[in-house]
Amino acid sequence: MRLFIAINFTNETIGQLLSLSDELRSRSDKGRFSEPMMMHLTLAFLGECDSRQSATIKEVMKSVQFEPFSINIERVGRFRRNGGDVWWAGVQSTSALQQLHKDLSEKLVDSGFVLDERKFSPHITLGREVVTDAAPWQIKPFGETVRSIELMKSERIAGKLTYTAIFKKRADDHN
Repeated sequence: MRLFIAINFTNETIGQLLSLSDELRSRSDKGRFSEPMMMHLTLAFLGECDSRQSATIKEVMKSVQFEPFSINIERVGRFRRNGGDVWWAGVQSTSALQQLHKDLSEKLVDSGFVLDERKFSPHITLGREVVTDAAPWQIKPFGETVRSIELMKSERIAGKLTYTAIFKKRADDHN
C-alpha cells in the first residue's frame, strides 16, 4: 500500500481550491490539474507500506494529540520543474500546523519510518507539469478549522489515481 497522512478539506474549501485551479488552467498552455477529491495537505508521505507498518502508523496517529486549529490558504505559487512546474495553493504556516507536523514526523521516525528531510512547506497541489506565463499571486485568504487527520491510501483503480481514507484521527480523540 502506498500511504500518506493528510488533512482533507470540506466541500466548501475544495470548491474554492477548484476555482483557483480553474483560474490557473485558463492561464496555462498545458498541465495536469488536480481532481477536486485529490486536493489535500500532506503532513507525511510514507510510500509503500505493508500491513504491519500500516498498523504502526495508526498507533502513531492515535498517540499524537492536537486541538482543532484553523488553517488559511493565502497564495498561489509554484515549484519550478523541467517540463512544467508544480503549482500549489499555499497554506499559512501556523504554530499549530507546524507542531502537528513535527509531532507526527518525530514519532514516525522513532517508529522506523524514513521521511523526506526537506523543510515542511504546507501546500495543496493544484497542477503538475504546468506550462504558463502566469506569475505566483496572492489571493483573498480562505480556510477552515482542522478537526482531523487521515491516513490515505494511494492506488490506481481502472487506470485512475485514487486516494482513499483508511483511518481517521480526530482532534478530540485523547487515547
